[in-house]
Amino acid sequence: MRKELYKEVEVPSGVEVEIDGGLFNVKGKEGENSRMFKTKGLEFVKKDGKISIGSKNSTKKEKKMMNTIAAHISNMIKGVQEKFEYELKSVFSHFPITIEAKGREVLIKNFLGEKTPRKATLPEKVEIEINGNVIKVRSIDKELAGQAAAKLETATKIRSRDRRVFQDGIFMTKKVGSEI
Repeated sequence: MRKELYKEVEVPSGVEVEIDGGLFNVKGKEGENSRMFKTKGLEFVKKDGKISIGSKNSTKKEKKMMNTIAAHISNMIKGVQEKFEYELKSVFSHFPITIEAKGREVLIKNFLGEKTPRKATLPEKVEIEINGNVIKVRSIDKELAGQAAAKLETATKIRSRDRRVFQDGIFMTKKVGSEI
């Protein structure tokens, strides 16, 4: 069954949104974020501080696309207003872990007494701050910040040992919306 459905996303003051087909450019005080969306069957209208996403003859598939694109746009708007932040903590029982950032590469030294450091390469638009055993990852793009935090966690994944005994590693303590 086809219906006329529209989803609105409010654009706050201090944030500029430019729409060019399926390309969205969002500018704010923290920086600029852009993303390309597949817009088959959808139309975008910017009017009176709101972005309207929808279609006159929308199906379930278009409704799902509308809601997904609206969520991505609202995350882009939140990101250019205030950066998304993930907090991680390095945990060790016997061998002290040393974490060092060199550009986009993070070196995790002395993990489980290993001689060669483990490496994690972070995406371009991600900032990292290391204070002792607390690591903060910030970015205007929510997906890049989450991906960087996940790369740090997986870099210290322990294989072929009992996880109940070897509990060392880097673990997330705070996500964007909640504390873990």
